[in-house]
Amino acid sequence: MQWETVIGLEVHVQLATRSKIFSGAPTAFGAEPNTQACAVDLGLPGVLPVLNEQTVAMAVQFGLAIHAEIPEVSVFDRKNYFYPDLPKGYQTSQMYHPIVGPGEVEITLEQGEAKRIRVHHAHLEEDAGKSLHESFSDGMGHAMTGIDLNRAGTPLLEIVSEPDMRSAKEAAAYLKAIHSIVTYLGISDGNMAEGSMRCDVNVSVRPVGQAEFGTRAEIKNVNSFRFVERAIEFEVERQIELIEDGGKVVQETRLYDPERDETRSMRTKEEANDYRYFPCPDLLPVVLDGAYVDHLREILPELPDEKRARFQDELGLSAYDAGVLAASREMAEYFEAVKDACGDAKQAANWVQGELSGALNREGLAIQDSPVSAAQLGGLIARVMDDTINGKAAKQVFQALWNGQGESADEVIETKGLKQVTDSGAIEAMIDQVIADSPAQVAQYRDAEPEKRGKMIGYFVGQVMKASRGTANPQQVNGLLKEKLDALC
Repeated sequence: MQWETVIGLEVHVQLATRSKIFSGAPTAFGAEPNTQACAVDLGLPGVLPVLNEQTVAMAVQFGLAIHAEIPEVSVFDRKNYFYPDLPKGYQTSQMYHPIVGPGEVEITLEQGEAKRIRVHHAHLEEDAGKSLHESFSDGMGHAMTGIDLNRAGTPLLEIVSEPDMRSAKEAAAYLKAIHSIVTYLGISDGNMAEGSMRCDVNVSVRPVGQAEFGTRAEIKNVNSFRFVERAIEFEVERQIELIEDGGKVVQETRLYDPERDETRSMRTKEEANDYRYFPCPDLLPVVLDGAYVDHLREILPELPDEKRARFQDELGLSAYDAGVLAASREMAEYFEAVKDACGDAKQAANWVQGELSGALNREGLAIQDSPVSAAQLGGLIARVMDDTINGKAAKQVFQALWNGQGESADEVIETKGLKQVTDSGAIEAMIDQVIADSPAQVAQYRDAEPEKRGKMIGYFVGQVMKASRGTANPQQVNGLLKEKLDALC
């Protein structure tokens, strides 16, 4: 039997506010445990929440970016459940009237094919605290759990997709698209390692051609693109094997263990009525007027799809190059700064995706941490384009800039004596010397069939480039060498 995978994602995005969604407590990452939780976050008697207006603006901007419906009224609800790191005994969320209605996100698959993934809605909510199970004991050898409530009340935007994805790669592409949108908007730093973005993955399988969905399992809190793919691949295989062996998939919540590369059961899946949702009595409905939404629409930045289209239409880049360079805001801004410095979009794209990206990957650095600035790289490319240096020397200049051995390409070129030799007389003198010092190779060239001489000329080119310390213009060397060697035949 052939099986079809059905996937939906619930993406939790931490909004980039300095204070929490219902209190003035800070949201900075890395603080000492329980130093950033105030009375409101702890749900102490007598306190009242006050909605952070910035979270509303950020949520609406996301909705506008995905062409979603923006309801005039949204309502906060209480989601009731007990957990040690949920001090109030409920989470303030939005169940029935979310702030962002239906929208869509376009993803690009490996073959270049575009697919639209529907977004059911996006809603605002507060985060819970964090349970810490390591390094705690009662001093008598009994393990204990510590509770850090710093994250309690941190503003989240939960983005709920429709079950439109049919493979692990589609799910990863969708997650990357969401990451790109929220970072372009500046509403989140998208740092998955720090918990600024994570997702719950709903996975089910069904026979190909069947309209009814299979029973789904939810994989909680997956925090990397790679882990999303691996978790889905494992879960799909698990469910298919279970059904084909005569078993049934149970609706449950599972966790993904990246070390074992497997999912395992956590608890049975709750239904909405298990949480006893009801409107939060401490918060008024949020009412958005048209002028407010229009203002937020006007200040939207250029978004990934728009930037990708501009890179193709105005700069003449290929669809692939435009997609890679527009994928992240930092990459796009760096590329455009390099392009402005050197004046050539294609050369800038080649260097950013080639030499620079290779060096960043080797060192495990993000582009915003590049030791070579966009202005430095643009200056280097300009010196290649005006024939001041050749390709080999350019790599030496790049490495010197990477190692902090110069303020600019011009300084490195001058200090290291890498300026390209284009004087025909000087190049001819070097060629004459190489020919004089290579009688055996000249004889082999002269005796070879004409069609084989093209490969043999490489030896002489290498000797001339060595004599010039790599500064001779390779095109001139090749042309003059062929003339002089052919004259000896």
